[in-house]
This record gives sequence, C-alpha cells and structure tokens, in this order.
Amino acid sequence: MKAQKYHIKKNDTVLVIAGKDKGKSGKVLRVIPKKDRAIVEKLNMAKRHLKPSQQNRQGGILEREAPLHISNLKLICTKCTDPTRVGYRILEDNRKVRYCKKCNEIID
Repeated sequence: MKAQKYHIKKNDTVLVIAGKDKGKSGKVLRVIPKKDRAIVEKLNMAKRHLKPSQQNRQGGILEREAPLHISNLKLICTKCTDPTRVGYRILEDNRKVRYCKKCNEIID
C-alpha cells in the first residue's frame, strides 16, 4: 500500500473546523496515515485510567491528546496567518511543494 500525502504534516499549525474543539488551533504532534488522523497539541484531551505498574507506581487518571480526523483540520499559513486550503505545485527542480491558496506563497 502506497503512503498517502496529506495537506497537513508534523509541526504544522492547524485550526480545528469541526468537533468539540472547533475554532481552536495548535501544533500537529503526529500524523497517523493508516487511520487518517492527527494528534494536535493541547486539543481533544481524553482521560486515560492507568493501573499501578512498574513504570507508574501511583496509577491514576492521565489526560492526553486524542487523535482528530484530518478532514476536521485546516492549515494555518505561516505567511498570511490565515486558515487556508492547500494546493500542490511542482517546481523547476521537480519537487512537489504545498502552497497557500489565499496568498499563493509556498508553505514547505
């Protein structure tokens, strides 16, 4: 199976456009291609109940980020600082790069 290309990559700043965190933005920590999801810093927090173990003697409730679907995220352009759709362009040196559809600037 060929790896899919997404409009969002690790370390991008994104805006959530649907769901309980709609309107909030954050940095992408990880993209999960097999499930079409991404984990965004400090968004979509979920509680995990942990049993006491060798690594975690105390146990208890841990709060951490849960994955969001990629379709619910919109890239925030670094140049114009607006949430934007992403286009693709092939440069003279045959590199495929992402660009902002609002300001026409290359993102990568």
